[in-house]
Amino acid sequence: MRRKFKKPARVYAFIDSQNLNISVQRGGWKMDWKKFRQFLADAHGVTEAFMFIGYVPEYESLYEQMHDAGYKIVLKPTFDMTRPRAEEAKNGDDKEQEKRVTKGNVDADLVLWAMKELSQYDKAILVSGDGDYYSLVEYLHEQGKLLKILTPGSHYSGLYNRFDEYIVRLDHHKKELAYYDHKRPRGKRVANKAQNN
Repeated sequence: MRRKFKKPARVYAFIDSQNLNISVQRGGWKMDWKKFRQFLADAHGVTEAFMFIGYVPEYESLYEQMHDAGYKIVLKPTFDMTRPRAEEAKNGDDKEQEKRVTKGNVDADLVLWAMKELSQYDKAILVSGDGDYYSLVEYLHEQGKLLKILTPGSHYSGLYNRFDEYIVRLDHHKKELAYYDHKRPRGKRVANKAQNN
């Protein structure tokens, strides 16, 4: 009698990088993207991780690093939200221009890709606490395809309260996921230790 081997589940993660990055930084830490990709694989069996990012030309090397770490990068065109005040423009004051703010809303792209890839995965993970994805989460749940919702911290949309059993807070995994700058001078580290004691 032949044994039937169960095929491993195909688990896809759909990551709103802006929501994740900003929320994590507000919590006072930085994500180590390599560690995070490993965490997705080890803890949740993620086979494909789609990273949705607003495209900024200066960050091309970062996109390459993320691709090398195992993410499928989906870039969204951004637009410049900098609007110098009329007076500053007249006076030639470029201070406002220095604080360049770019916006690249990835919500629609993430939902589109999650639907486009629907037949390719058995389970899906959403990495975001943004309530804009509620309809997607609800649909994935109805289809029996929702595995987890990974939120950056405790501040996530109240719309997800009914999906409480699916929530995993990434701030609870901060120790294993945080990026540590090992290039900091040793003296500063010792000084910081002395201050904490």
